[in-house]
Amino acid sequence: MPRKIGDLIRDLEKEGFINRGGKGSHRNFVHPMLKKPIAISGNGNEDAKHYQEKAVQTAIEEVKK
Repeated sequence: MPRKIGDLIRDLEKEGFINRGGKGSHRNFVHPMLKKPIAISGNGNEDAKHYQEKAVQTAIEEVKK
């Protein structure tokens, strides 16, 4: 069962990512240790797409290095 968009956002914020805002349902999260922002689209109660889960996981792993 896929995770929810809200879960991904909580994971990013827990690791120190900051929501820079965006248009519509898009949010851009930045972190001082990463050059590229992570874009998450969708409302908090929607199922996350596989590529969104992978992008969040990869970003969090890069920050923890």
